[in-house]
Amino acid sequence: MHRFLLTPRWWGINLFVVLAVPFCVFMGSWQLGRFEDRVDSHREATAPRPAAESAAAPLESLLPVDKATSGRTASVSGTYADQFLVPERKLDGKSGYYVLTLLRTDTGKAVPVVRGWLPGTASGKGPAAPSGRVTVTGALQASENSTSRGVHAVGGLPAGQLGVIAAASLVNLVPYELYDAWLTLPVGGGGLTPVPASAPAGTGLDLKAFQNLGYTGEWFVFAAFVVFMWVRLYRREVEALRDAEFGLVPGADAVPPAGAGADAGADAVPGADAGAAAVPDTDAGAVPGGGAARG
Repeated sequence: MHRFLLTPRWWGINLFVVLAVPFCVFMGSWQLGRFEDRVDSHREATAPRPAAESAAAPLESLLPVDKATSGRTASVSGTYADQFLVPERKLDGKSGYYVLTLLRTDTGKAVPVVRGWLPGTASGKGPAAPSGRVTVTGALQASENSTSRGVHAVGGLPAGQLGVIAAASLVNLVPYELYDAWLTLPVGGGGLTPVPASAPAGTGLDLKAFQNLGYTGEWFVFAAFVVFMWVRLYRREVEALRDAEFGLVPGADAVPPAGAGADAGADAVPGADAGAAAVPDTDAGAVPGGGAARG
């Protein structure tokens, strides 16, 4: 009954199933692991930091910025220099702009400091920064890029405005070196609203995280579908063999019995018997006028 499983056709089907199911399960497990990693990263990023990490650390000791140092409190001393406005930034659902001032440190390099947020359209130069040497303490943030949320990457901004907070955007605007990071102050002065620190890139439960979860379901559905199709083909093959054993071949009733075709064909010829009877009998002298000719 089950010898058909050893035929070349079924060898190919079985080999495909044996390879496809583990592959689908592996890919689904991998996608699930990616989703769990993003959930863990999001939990770590939003959880309260230990006291040792909450204390301010020198800026240099926290660079370069990564998932572990993003959001950490950094301290740096220097003198405020050039100032820029960062337009089209939202805070609590309201549109406004950041006031960003570069802080030149003792090393000669500068770090961008977002001193706060103001509602409305960016215009003028914004509130002036404190003069003289200052020490600022703020949340460390990684440089933005053109794909970061809320940035103005189209260009065409007037002088004194900045679309992306990054050293790459400032390198051609100021004559000194820059740190590849920026700070946001917890307390704003001059009517500025503090800008909260954002979670590190790749740690939020964003669309990509739920895409991983969706791909997980798809791979497991593929594995189940492969098994379902194998079972279905197997049952059809077994049913066909059983029908053949009992003589229940599909379409057998439509085949005419042996010899029936000849008789049916003969009967189907219209006037066959009448034509045979109508053949004149020459021996009987059925030719018209034959008798008179012989006489």
